[in-house]
Amino acid sequence: MTDPDDAPVPKRGADLAREALEQARARTAARRAAEGRSSVVGRRAASNRRRWSGPGPDARDPKPFGALAQQWVKRSGSADDLAKATVLARWAEIVGDDLASHCEPLNLVDGQLIIQAESTAWATQIKLLGPTILGKVAAAVGPNVVRQIRTQGPSRPSWRFGNRHVSGRGPRDTYG
Repeated sequence: MTDPDDAPVPKRGADLAREALEQARARTAARRAAEGRSSVVGRRAASNRRRWSGPGPDARDPKPFGALAQQWVKRSGSADDLAKATVLARWAEIVGDDLASHCEPLNLVDGQLIIQAESTAWATQIKLLGPTILGKVAAAVGPNVVRQIRTQGPSRPSWRFGNRHVSGRGPRDTYG
């Protein structure tokens, strides 16, 4: 007769998980040995990597809120809109009050900044100051946000008043 106490007890729960983990570790160790690679513990020691946080910077250290916000803006794809808003809102701060009093940015599309000057003389001056303005914008907002500047002169007044109009070139005068 067989004793019922000698029957093997089926493994359950945590015992099965432990056994599966031990088998997986054994298979991995055998595969590494066959490939001629060292164990995981040896690789950690060979890489000389810390496993604790010390006085130096670490990837696990808390990040400043500004750095996290910049990462989020880059991932969300709204960096172009933010750059446009920054250039248009901080125009006087970026280029200086003197230049900002004679021109204003209208739009920033695909790296092209459109500036409207108050006179044709200032439009010419802005064209001459183009590289300087690009440098100031790059320093304030970031490189390659504005790659080109397009300048517009003042809009001239219309001499079309009322419903009737005589075709022709109109009054001969220069504006600006």
